[in-house]
Amino acid sequence: MADTPTLRLTLDDVHGKRLTERVDIRLRHQALAEQKLIKGADASRRIRIVGLRGSPMGVYRLDVDPRSFLPMSQFVNVEAQGTTDVRACLAIDPDKVVRVEFPAYDRLPDTGRTLLRASPNVLGFEGQTGADLYEALDDLRRAALLNILAKTGATVFGGGRAVLSYFGELREIRGDRFFVRVPKVLREDTTNSVATGLFRAVDGSLHHPPADFSVAGSFKTDDRYANLQLTFFVRDGDWVADVDIDDAAGLIHVFQVLRNALTGRPTHPYDIHQLLVRHQKLDPGYRLTV
Repeated sequence: MADTPTLRLTLDDVHGKRLTERVDIRLRHQALAEQKLIKGADASRRIRIVGLRGSPMGVYRLDVDPRSFLPMSQFVNVEAQGTTDVRACLAIDPDKVVRVEFPAYDRLPDTGRTLLRASPNVLGFEGQTGADLYEALDDLRRAALLNILAKTGATVFGGGRAVLSYFGELREIRGDRFFVRVPKVLREDTTNSVATGLFRAVDGSLHHPPADFSVAGSFKTDDRYANLQLTFFVRDGDWVADVDIDDAAGLIHVFQVLRNALTGRPTHPYDIHQLLVRHQKLDPGYRLTV
């Protein structure tokens, strides 16, 4: 007797660990008016689902709705017999984060600590530098800082120098970007790297310059998702860069997040964390607990 078609579902986080919570699962057949709903499945184990049709009538839309992760959806094709294994990686819902474990200041990269020590005039944190500045930042600013340190430290020009090494003094840190004094040579090296495909010129009109500064070009790395953007401003030879990491619809494509779960909500630094870890294999150094 042929084996009954079975779907075996494994749900992981970006670190490759199983989810430790209950999830709701819905399977909608794509040709027939049939669906299967499973409430409160234990995601800490492989979830075994039976009672499905197999190929050539085994195409379903799989929707997973966790408690603390963003909902996801993908199509699956259940084999005619035996077990069809499906493994999915889910992104944490920023609204469900209850604790963030940040690395100690002395565990930051040398270039990151140097940057913090050289930044006594960060907006809202004037007079604080180094470890004092790092500890004074709220969770969102600190997460954004670590995301950018990780990405700029891994973005290296042809000569072997990382973008991070050009940064001189932080002027402002927000939850999605920071502004930093840079030398003109960073703008020149970024422009020259367009020919090699590391960066590409983009429209920077949505990035507003500091008072009395003029826009001097905007560039993005050619990553498919979570690309680094540098927007340059200049005033009388004084150069500032607006540095941010763009989601570029990465949550939808990397994690199959349902579009309506993201409608009307801005990119969150924790979203960028999930994309960096999963898609680019870059670890900003902090952990999210839900």
